Amino acid sequence: MTSTTRARRAFWGDVRFLIGVALVILSIVGVWLIVSSARQTTPMLQADRTIALGEALVSDDFRVVEVSLGSATTDYLAPQDLQPGLVAARTVSDGELLPVAATAAAESARTTSIVVESSVGIPESVTVGTSVELWFAPLTNEGEGFDDPRILVADVVVASLPETDGMLAQKSTAVELVIDRADVADVLAAMTSGASLSVVPLGSAS
Repeated sequence: MTSTTRARRAFWGDVRFLIGVALVILSIVGVWLIVSSARQTTPMLQADRTIALGEALVSDDFRVVEVSLGSATTDYLAPQDLQPGLVAARTVSDGELLPVAATAAAESARTTSIVVESSVGIPESVTVGTSVELWFAPLTNEGEGFDDPRILVADVVVASLPETDGMLAQKSTAVELVIDRADVADVLAAMTSGASLSVVPLGSAS
């Protein structure tokens, strides 16, 4: 009887030992898989400059970087995913990976760009990609002055800031804005009527 009991204890002891060894091996394998997965990188597109809303997405504006994104890989564009006809659905910052959600087909874009002259110059804080308001002061009925300024378009994005040529090159008062197509007629009407236009960074108006 004693021999049988000891045999059973020895058997269960061996089983527990084997289970412990198996658990250690599984733990080591799991850690190895996690580390290996973390070391795996995928080539992705990273913006070389700030790309404004509505701009065409072309390979010259991106560099290829190796990154580890895990399951988020499908949320961003790889080099082979950048197809002709894509535009920025929002501003993409310099150094930002290109998200799929920040791209759209050019045919579906509801924006266009237009160059306006700001009567009060361009604030230093305004750069490509900055969101601004476009204000205007229409001519009075007598044509000898301007009425009180008011907002013409509440939220537009700066696409570019042209610079003057020459030895003393500096920022001009012209600015290229990305605007909704529905607002184009109002902006053109203000420009052709001789109204005074001003570009104001969001949050700067009192």
